[in-house]
Amino acid sequence: MKQDTLAQLNVERLARRPVVVITNIATGEQRLVKAADIEKDPLRAELDKHLRMGRSELIQVGDDNLFLNIYAPTARLIIVGAVHISQTLAPLAQSLGYDVCIVDPRTAFASPERFPDVRVIADWPETVLPPMNVDRYTAVAALTHDPKIDDFALLHALGRDCFYIGALGSRKTHGKRLDRLKAAGESDNALSRIRSPIGMDIGAVSPPEIAVSVMAQITAALRLPTSSINAPRVSVPA
Repeated sequence: MKQDTLAQLNVERLARRPVVVITNIATGEQRLVKAADIEKDPLRAELDKHLRMGRSELIQVGDDNLFLNIYAPTARLIIVGAVHISQTLAPLAQSLGYDVCIVDPRTAFASPERFPDVRVIADWPETVLPPMNVDRYTAVAALTHDPKIDDFALLHALGRDCFYIGALGSRKTHGKRLDRLKAAGESDNALSRIRSPIGMDIGAVSPPEIAVSVMAQITAALRLPTSSINAPRVSVPA
């Protein structure tokens, strides 16, 4: 890899921006495609698909064999609420390679004893989230049912264009939530990105089952085209 290409690659990775290095197998010629340039690239469909899958692969384009080396940031999951659902959701996400953090100011819930081997921060989202560099490779699941805790996290996630934003609650609860977030200045278009009731509709009843439905929805949001991820969601009583 040329020094200039390597330097550009390191800059993009440090900034948690996805990037693809395309190598012509026959000639050894390489070019680097930044995330901001994918839409205008002649290989945009292939680049988009492989970035979503996070998978490097050899493809054939005409007579050329091209290796797509994918450099995607590690996906992160911020769980707002150290609740029963989180006790399954956090280790499940970790097993899938996510960098997981639980945020909850309620110290009785946010304890290492309840969440071994998971990063838990017992503080308010407005203190914790701004320094975390929340970005498009971050998923946020708000699970506390407490507007004082959830609302800021949701607003912050919308402002940072997170790839997944979900919130626990019934449709009635979510309707009240939308009224509050509108009053805070969010548009209907932005608020439509919040998945609530949270999780795919798999008939989930128990907290562990709901956690599975949430993780399935997060995975779909990361891996599938936008048009394919608007699946029904499980209802949770208010």
